[in-house]
Amino acid sequence: MNMRSKNILQLLEESKYTVAISGKEMFLENGYPGVRDGEESYEIEQKYGYSAEEILSSAFYATRKEVFFEFYRTEMLAATVIPPGKGFLNLQKMEEYGLVHCEITKRLFGLLERAGCRNVINLHGSIYDNFCPHCGKKYPIEYIIQSKGVPLCEDCKNTIRPKICLYGEMVDNGIVTKAAEEIQKADVLLVLGTSLHASLCHQLIQYYNGDKLILITNEEHYSDKLADVLVYSRVDDALEKLVTAYQNKWNKEHELEKREHE
Repeated sequence: MNMRSKNILQLLEESKYTVAISGKEMFLENGYPGVRDGEESYEIEQKYGYSAEEILSSAFYATRKEVFFEFYRTEMLAATVIPPGKGFLNLQKMEEYGLVHCEITKRLFGLLERAGCRNVINLHGSIYDNFCPHCGKKYPIEYIIQSKGVPLCEDCKNTIRPKICLYGEMVDNGIVTKAAEEIQKADVLLVLGTSLHASLCHQLIQYYNGDKLILITNEEHYSDKLADVLVYSRVDDALEKLVTAYQNKWNKEHELEKREHE
């Protein structure tokens, strides 16, 4: 990994524009619930009588708001007490150091922004954005958490809606266009914690015109061969090593400069 870290670091330093795609593994490494996966998915179906996909659908939101918001608060909003972990914090450092210029994700929990990343595209929206579809009034996440039952607009008493893409809805075309434009101008594409065949990547990498697609993942997949550089590792560990390598290099260079001026 150390040699690979140096190679990847060199690619990132030489890049004029790098876009990072943040996938499911980063989210799970951070301790967030995989409500659609394995044991948790089974428990949710036992508890609510519906799968997570059913509950988080536009049809369910329209017809069973009480169950939707019970699930939404208990299974999703409650997880926001978990702060961004080292994977997201190190990605923010990489942005600060000019090694990454834009981050794209379809995860809803705002972990990139909460870690301090500035140029984030949330393809499926964020649980931190809530609004009244009738009058447009915006509400913070705390209002949803603290409200009883179905949260209603203070002004017009209509149901407040999380600004997220539910199952059965199309992703906002303007957001997809923005993500495509970012990837088109990238000379390095850094894919973190997802397979290149997953819907998030499969849709986006078609816009990438470069030859420096770096994939860091802990799960092998047949599509891995499409990557130009491949590292099997936990994403948070790999990013920590990259940041440490950059900091060590920077410190060494500045120490040499200091000596030259003495």
